[in-house]
Amino acid sequence: MNIWVINHYADSPDRQSTRSYDLAKKLVEHGHKVTIFSAGFSHYSFKEERIRGHESWVAEDWNGVRFIWLRTFPYRNNDWRRMLNMVSFSWRAFWLGRKLPEKPDVISGVSVHPLAALAGCFLSMAKGSRFFVELTDLWPEVLIDFGRLSRHNPITWLLRALEKFLYRRAERIIMVWPRTEEYVQRLGISPDKVVWLPHLTELSRYKSLKPYDGIIRDRFVVMYLGSFVSFMDMGNILRAARVLQDRGRNEIEFVLVGGGTDKEALERLALGLELRNVKFPGLVPKNDIVRVMSDADAYIVSLRDVPLLRYGISLNKACDYLASGRPTVFAGRPGYDPIKEAKAGISVPANDPEALAEGIQELIALTPGERVQMGQNGREYVARVHSLDVVADQLERVLLGPDPEPSAPVGIAETEVTPV
Repeated sequence: MNIWVINHYADSPDRQSTRSYDLAKKLVEHGHKVTIFSAGFSHYSFKEERIRGHESWVAEDWNGVRFIWLRTFPYRNNDWRRMLNMVSFSWRAFWLGRKLPEKPDVISGVSVHPLAALAGCFLSMAKGSRFFVELTDLWPEVLIDFGRLSRHNPITWLLRALEKFLYRRAERIIMVWPRTEEYVQRLGISPDKVVWLPHLTELSRYKSLKPYDGIIRDRFVVMYLGSFVSFMDMGNILRAARVLQDRGRNEIEFVLVGGGTDKEALERLALGLELRNVKFPGLVPKNDIVRVMSDADAYIVSLRDVPLLRYGISLNKACDYLASGRPTVFAGRPGYDPIKEAKAGISVPANDPEALAEGIQELIALTPGERVQMGQNGREYVARVHSLDVVADQLERVLLGPDPEPSAPVGIAETEVTPV
C-alpha cells in the first residue's frame, strides 16, 4: 500500500514525538510505502527546525519513511498565533497533497487537532483514497473540560459537527484512548468503527538503560519526562515537592525534563514556592533520553481531574516509564490506569499534593526487591500491550481491510468496562 499520514506534530527519530514515524518504519519494513506530512516548526522549541531559506516545504528520507516538512505560522503560546499555525499546516498539507501526482491507497488524518484530520479527509476525497482518522485528543471535549470553551459556544457546535463529519467519513476511527466506544456511540456513530491502537514503545531503545537495582543511594530522583502542557497537572507535582521539602525529606529530588507552553509558568511557580528540590534541565534530544532516564529512581505522572479521563488516558510518556524497568507514581483518576493495570507503581488521587507526597514516601519505604518487581511488571506489561511490533501489526491489519471482529490488544480484552 501507498500510505499518507497527515500529522502536524510528527517527528523524525531524533526528536520527541515519534509514534507516526515508528509505525511508518514498521510498515515500510513490511513492504508498504509511507509518507508523513508534518510541520517544520517545533511544538517544543518554538522554532523552525526543518526548512531553510524561503521554501514552503522540503522532503527528507528517514530510513525509508518519507517526511514532507511544511512551513507554518510561528507561535509561542496558546493564543490566536497557535490557531494560525494549525490552519497554515492544514491548508499547506491539502494544497501540496493535491499537487503531488501520486495517488495513495490510504490517507490517515491524525487529530492532535481536527483541522489536520480534515485536511486528510479532503485529500482522500480529491485522490479517491480510503480515509482513516486517528484521534490523540478528543476535540471539542478536551477544550470543554479545560475551560477553554463552554458546551453552548458556537465554536463548540462547529467543532462537534466537524468531529461527527470526520467519524462518518472515516472507514475506521483509530483511538489511542482505550474506552471511547461509548463516546462515539453518543454522537450517533457505530462503536464498531472504533479500534484502540495504544501508544507504543520500542523496547530495543532501552537496551542501554542502566539496570535498576532498587537501591536508594544519596538521593532518590523522581523524574518527569515529557511536555509541559495544560493536560498535565504539573503544579500538583511542584506542590507535592513543597510538602516533602517541609517534611525534611531532603534526599528526594524532582527532575522535570521537557518543554512546552506551560514551562515558563511552572518555573515561576517553583520560584514562588521556594523549592530547593526541583530541577528543570530543559529539552533533551531523543538520542539522549535513555541516558537521562538512567538517572531516575522512579517516574511521576500527574493528571488533571477532568471528565474526559473516563475514556482512559493517552500518554506516550507512560509507555516510556513502563519500558524503563523502574516504578512510577501516578496521580489521576482515569478510566484506564496503565500503572495500576501493570502493578508497576503506586497510584494516588488527582489534585492532592499530600497524597502524591505520601505515594512517593510509600514507594521509598518498600524494599529494593519490591521496587525492582514493580519495574519488571511494567516492562512485561508494555511488551504485551504497547510494544511497537504488537501495535504496528494491529495497524497493518486495520489498514489492509475491515476486521469483522475487532479485538482489544492482549492484556486488555479480559478487562470489564463499566459505562460511566
